Amino acid sequence: MNLLIGFSICLLFMLGLWLWQRSSGRADYVDVAWAGLIGFLAVLYAVLGDGSIEKRLLAAVVAGTWSYRLTSHLWRRLNGHDDEDGRYQAMREHFGDKQQPFFFGFFMLQGFVAWLFALPAWVVANDPAAGLSLWLWIGVAFWLVSLAGESIADRQLDAFKADPDNKGKVCKVGLWRYSRHPNYFFEWLHWFAYPFIALGAPNQWLSWLGPVLMFAFLYRVTGIPYTEKQSLKSRGDAYREYQRTTSAFFPWPPKS
Repeated sequence: MNLLIGFSICLLFMLGLWLWQRSSGRADYVDVAWAGLIGFLAVLYAVLGDGSIEKRLLAAVVAGTWSYRLTSHLWRRLNGHDDEDGRYQAMREHFGDKQQPFFFGFFMLQGFVAWLFALPAWVVANDPAAGLSLWLWIGVAFWLVSLAGESIADRQLDAFKADPDNKGKVCKVGLWRYSRHPNYFFEWLHWFAYPFIALGAPNQWLSWLGPVLMFAFLYRVTGIPYTEKQSLKSRGDAYREYQRTTSAFFPWPPKS
C-alpha cells in the first residue's frame, strides 16, 4: 500500500509540473522535482514503514540529506538563469510541434524513475532488524563519503565558474582534475549505502536497484552523454583535450 501511495504521488506531482511548464517554458525544473520526490518518499516510507526505529531513521536521514543537497543545488542553479537549461531547449527544438506530448511522457517517466529510486529507502524503512551491525556502519560510511564528495565537487565547479577569467575554459581543479564528472561518481557511490544498511532485510535485492540503475542513467542515458555534448558545443577543442587526458567517470590520475 505504501508503494502504491508513493507511486500515485509521483505521477500526480509530475502531471502538475508538466501543466506548469506548458505556460512557463521551463521543463528543466523536472530535475529538481525528481530529486525532491525521492527524498519525500523516503521520509514517507520511514513514517509509514514497519521496520525497526533505527532503520526507519536511517532511511529518512540517508535519503533525506542526499535529496536536500541535490534539490537545493539544482534549485539554486536553475533560479540563477532566466533561460531553460540547454538540454531541454535541445529537446524542444528536436521535437518541434510534438514537444508537449514528448514532455508529458518524459515527465511521467521521471515520476516512475523517482519511485524506483526510492525503493532502496523503502527496503531500509521496512527492515525489522534492530541494532548497529558492521555492515550498517559500512553503509553509513558510503553515505558520508558520497555526500562529502558531491558537495566538494559542486563547490569547486561553482567557484571556477564564478571567476570571470575562467569563462569558456574547462574546470580542471580539485576533483575535476581526476574525473570529468566527479559529482556523478559520488552520486553513484551514494546508492551503495542502502544495500549495506539493509543487508539481510526482506526484499533486500531491491536495494541494489540504486547503484545499478544510477550507473546506467549517469553513464549511458541522461548524465554523461548530454553533459559532454553540451561541453563540446561550448568549449570545443579545449574539452576534447580534457576528454583525452581525464577519466570520464572513475577518479584517476590524468594522462600526460
